[in-house]
Amino acid sequence: MSPLKLILTVLYMLMWPALLLFLAGDWHWRQGWIFGGWFLAVCASTMAWLYRKDPALLAERYRMPGSGGQSRRDKIIVFLIVLGFIAWIVIMPLDGRRFRWTPRLPLAVEVGGGALLALSWLLLFRSFTDNTFLSPLVRIQTERGHRVVSTGVYGLVRHPMYLGAILMFLGGPLLTGAAWALACAVVLSLLVVVRIVEEEKLLVVELAGYEDYRRRVRYRLLPFVW
Repeated sequence: MSPLKLILTVLYMLMWPALLLFLAGDWHWRQGWIFGGWFLAVCASTMAWLYRKDPALLAERYRMPGSGGQSRRDKIIVFLIVLGFIAWIVIMPLDGRRFRWTPRLPLAVEVGGGALLALSWLLLFRSFTDNTFLSPLVRIQTERGHRVVSTGVYGLVRHPMYLGAILMFLGGPLLTGAAWALACAVVLSLLVVVRIVEEEKLLVVELAGYEDYRRRVRYRLLPFVW
């Protein structure tokens, strides 16, 4: 990673918590600082691990959309997820702090949101450490010797990173008390489900051993559910 790319990455990571607090209109907003600190910790810990242990995956994470055989349909899904993420992170401080569209939620709900974020961090980090082929694009990485990964969290469900993302989408609004952002989270979760279905169509056909993996690890996202 070049120094310029590293600087831009750090600025990108800092941008989202700064935007959250700016839109809240209150730089002393406790829940905003907790979520912002969580977000930075997830990004920084994952980036540091990839930089030291798996630079090939780090390079893959910077791959440009539309390259490497990514389908047009996947590009559209990713675009919609990005738009949903922006709406989600903008609505959280507007609802939870600045305008308070949602009445104050019980402390137990806030704690529950924090617990979901903690589990999300675990799943997201382990997904990257367990699967060196965790590309942001749905594609077969033939140039990297793409193969099925079935160990670690991939022995629990077939898409643990997506599960971690959904827990983040749900946990953030619960922590910050933003019910309207929770509605965004539901839409984002449905988009993730659509992407899983489309991704598995490709993997079954083009990735050797994936059909056997589907038989051994039965659940895509939630154990005993789906």
